[in-house]
Amino acid sequence: MAEATKRVERLRASVEYHTHQYYALDEPEISDAEFDTLFRELKALEEKYPALRSPESPTQRVGGTVQERFRKVTHPQPMLSLGNAFSAEDLVAWQARFEKRLPAGTPVAFVAEPKIDGLTVVLHYEKGKFVLGATRGNGLVGEDITENLRTVRELPLRLRGKHLPERLVVRGEVYMAVDDFAQFNERQAALGEKVYANPRNFAAGSLRQLDSTITAARPLKLWAYQIVVTEGLTVESQGAALERLREFGFPVSEENRILGSIEAVAERCESFGEERGSLAFETDGLVVKLDSFALQERLGAVGNAPRWAIAFKYPSEEVVTELLGIGVNVGRTGVLKPWAELKPCEIGGVTVSSATLHNEDYIRDRDIRVGDRVAVKRAGEVIPQVLRALPELREYDLPVFHLPENCPACGERAIRVEDEVDVYCVNATCPAQLVRLVEYFVSRTAMDIEGFGIRQAELLTEKGLLADVADIYALEASDLESLEGYKQRRVTNLLSAIEASRQQPLPRLVTALGIRGVGRVVAETLVEHFPSIDKLLAADSESLEAVDGIGPVLAHNLVDWFATAHNRNVVEKLRAAGVALSAASVQASSETLLGSTFVITGTLPQLSREQAASLIRSHGGKVTAAVSGSTSYLVAGESAGSKLAKAEKLEVPILDEEGLRKLIS
Repeated sequence: MAEATKRVERLRASVEYHTHQYYALDEPEISDAEFDTLFRELKALEEKYPALRSPESPTQRVGGTVQERFRKVTHPQPMLSLGNAFSAEDLVAWQARFEKRLPAGTPVAFVAEPKIDGLTVVLHYEKGKFVLGATRGNGLVGEDITENLRTVRELPLRLRGKHLPERLVVRGEVYMAVDDFAQFNERQAALGEKVYANPRNFAAGSLRQLDSTITAARPLKLWAYQIVVTEGLTVESQGAALERLREFGFPVSEENRILGSIEAVAERCESFGEERGSLAFETDGLVVKLDSFALQERLGAVGNAPRWAIAFKYPSEEVVTELLGIGVNVGRTGVLKPWAELKPCEIGGVTVSSATLHNEDYIRDRDIRVGDRVAVKRAGEVIPQVLRALPELREYDLPVFHLPENCPACGERAIRVEDEVDVYCVNATCPAQLVRLVEYFVSRTAMDIEGFGIRQAELLTEKGLLADVADIYALEASDLESLEGYKQRRVTNLLSAIEASRQQPLPRLVTALGIRGVGRVVAETLVEHFPSIDKLLAADSESLEAVDGIGPVLAHNLVDWFATAHNRNVVEKLRAAGVALSAASVQASSETLLGSTFVITGTLPQLSREQAASLIRSHGGKVTAAVSGSTSYLVAGESAGSKLAKAEKLEVPILDEEGLRKLIS
């Protein structure tokens, strides 16, 4: 169990990081196939060890993050992700899983649709008029890109037909055709301007332009594929929904197929795989859905994925090239990550010159050496993966690679914890870590400083205003007013948000420190037993391991972090800055909920779970992770799951978000 706990913690950190890189920054560092492997391993471990499952796990929520520069839009329904299948056997297994939840002999039909490699958008219509368009964002909240979407010529600004619904919300994909992308790059090159890596990232970047005239100049296309919400219109199946969308004037893919059996689905997946290279758009698979909406509703979702749909993906293309060198980057948590410098090669129409190498064990186990010929794969992403070396092509003996003993960025010692594969820099003020540390410290799940993100972290670090996260609280108006784009109102708002964060609850600060393995739930558990930073700082491994859910590796991480002089100095600077360092430091704004214990589950319409928990605590209530006989109320949103069933069994009062607000008021 201890080994599984360590692996789950590492997988969660990796999946969350790469989710952020892909969805928020449009700068993926690994391939879809590699990400899928990490995600499936995490999901399998959580299914095997249910006690390791937690609300903040990437498997329990939709991946992904909202950027700061656009207005935020809450989706009317969560924009869920999909599970994956890679073979006919996987499809049969998927059918067997969902059929267990249906009456025996229930007839099913399927719809198979191309999985377009673009940017998901959510389109809102009222009385037939386009009124709002948003990105998928984190699946719950997206970015308002209405004006940019208006420039996409295939998007209907007014629906066609006479009997239109009062309200219609549609999910679709904005993409760029392969030929259009190639021609655009040719024009850019002829003008001496920037050329772009691939159609998917270019389409995503085009829709995130602050100036919509830039978007208008780019040849974006749209396909619609899902009715999310409708008022005044009855549709009973996905096939009928696609036909309705076509009637309303939306472009709908001609590659969609309605199929009567899983065998027919498997045949379609095989034939589509042979055809996809000649299609006008990039795709890495098919999305297979149950046709009947009634069956979809009955099956529901598990975690962040619907039971009634699955993505069939194809193996990625491989090429062989020369490994010219191995570099080392330093991540937010101090992990030293090796990467491959490759002799440029073309994979899937994209020139590739670098790839991930994961860790030192990965390199050693595959006997990968500088100078080797190596197999590399890519599935439409920017940075691919080195699969293996080809030692049979080695002309002479090559040196074995070892990670440096000292951090390449700051020179501090690099350590490898027993039984872990990663090597870490222990210096919390390491410049290579600092930007990512600051970004994490100010994030929504940590200190939640509004208006402070990765760009602010990069700028303030570059200008020498931040040497560590505690320096955030030393920022003054004069520091910011000299920076480009920082006018008085923006400076005032940022400083106000920083000031407000001084009184964040202690679990948020413990989360924000970026200690390996310490997320929100672990931080809350720690604060229950060690209600101040000083008590945590003084705790030894034995007392930490006595806490339920804290294993020896996590205890070691905590002791090691607080034992490092740089980190202790950061804590003292936070103390001097007036940041709340004990659970008693933050006073409730009222005692309306004093004496009441709450559990939060499911997706609430307006509040995130963290916001709901903060709201409860600010009025004197207590928030715990598990439903028990001492639970006063369960606050339940959509997809509430087993906690709702347990609350009903124990006759615990159940509130929705509106009910919680009424209770407080």
